[in-house]
Amino acid sequence: MLPTEHRLRRREDFATAVRRGRRAGRPLLVVHLRSGATDPHVSGENLPPTRAGFVVSKAVGGAVVRTAVKRRLRHLMRDRLASLPPGSLVVVRALPGAGDADHAQLARDLDAALERLLGGGAR
Repeated sequence: MLPTEHRLRRREDFATAVRRGRRAGRPLLVVHLRSGATDPHVSGENLPPTRAGFVVSKAVGGAVVRTAVKRRLRHLMRDRLASLPPGSLVVVRALPGAGDADHAQLARDLDAALERLLGGGAR
């Protein structure tokens, strides 16, 4: 489970991450990252913690499947928050194949997307 201070809850925050952030797509998910370092309204010494939110639509599966996917993604993201810049907003959108994927496949796609967003891979 993600601690409360690391949860993305407001609609405006989701919209900011999706519209103004960078995006990396993988077969099972799409990750949107709005780095806290690029936000001109936030001072350098008072950066809020990195926050993450998840979007799992009905295309992924029924309620039980969607909840399981969200839990897996929250667990995976909790271990990766320290590697993200402070003050960042992250939105992870699960694609329809995520409902059939196991934990290792989701982890592989999440790691690849985050690596690309943090400057690892070429477009």
